[in-house]
Amino acid sequence: MHSVALAVTDGMLHFELSLAIEVFGSDLTHVVNPWYEFALCGPGPVQVDRFHLRPDHGLDHLRRADTVIVPGWADVDREPPAELVDAVRAAHGAGARVVSLCTGAFVLAAAGLLDGKRATTHWAHAGELARRHPGITVDPDVLYVDDGDVLTSAGKAAAMDLCLHLVRLDHGSSNANKIARRLVVAPHRDGGQAQFIATPVPTPGNHPLTGLFPWALQRLDEPLTVEDLARQARMSSRHLGRHFKSLTGTTPLQWLHVQRIRHAQELLETTDDTVDTIATATGMGTATTLRRHFNRSVGVPPDAYRRTFRSAH
Repeated sequence: MHSVALAVTDGMLHFELSLAIEVFGSDLTHVVNPWYEFALCGPGPVQVDRFHLRPDHGLDHLRRADTVIVPGWADVDREPPAELVDAVRAAHGAGARVVSLCTGAFVLAAAGLLDGKRATTHWAHAGELARRHPGITVDPDVLYVDDGDVLTSAGKAAAMDLCLHLVRLDHGSSNANKIARRLVVAPHRDGGQAQFIATPVPTPGNHPLTGLFPWALQRLDEPLTVEDLARQARMSSRHLGRHFKSLTGTTPLQWLHVQRIRHAQELLETTDDTVDTIATATGMGTATTLRRHFNRSVGVPPDAYRRTFRSAH
């Protein structure tokens, strides 16, 4: 069973902390069994905004965890507590995957875990993180950054995106989608999407692309083009691109590509279809094309992905 430890001290942001508890601390064995072994770790009773928490373990327990999550740090103008920084550094040294949500990146930076790496945090604090830690390549324009054993997210909703990304890595795309549906959130937003989208996403049924997304998802096996999407949406390709950017933070073709890869993941996890059949079903055409794009996007070939996650079903 994969163990997750949430590191808490006074002054954490309650929203990101609550997200992590909801995803990793809930009993979701009815969805994935075994689920995570979860521990709340702190130096003692902790006050988070107006809430009081009583951790299960001290901060020294972090080094026993497979994954350590550091929620947002409220007062970025001062250095995080040395005992928290030391405990996170020790956990990473012991082999833990270390994850920060929002301004929790300041804790990872103070521990030296982001030196020489690309990282992100809430866009409003990215400049301060870069100024205080010039050895970090701070990217304020993405939702999260996965650097293998060190991962960082932007703020608020992006913290959920990273939590679901971790579930996807550990338990597969199909199970991550089940968790997302339970939480009533989008099943996948790629980490490279923009943090800040100039035009807010309109409410369902109140924007020109309401019917386009489900229409396209039902036709992933077809060689859809931007012109096809524009024709279905009854607008020019240029206008389609603008609406797509404002709603999703990406282009129509990039969005389609991500959906094809995610559909391929689910088919690899839940069916015995051959790679050739899945290539056809996802609009990739041939097994060679699917293998190339899948490997580039997911990091492993389709066959290896199936071996990893098939046992979970």
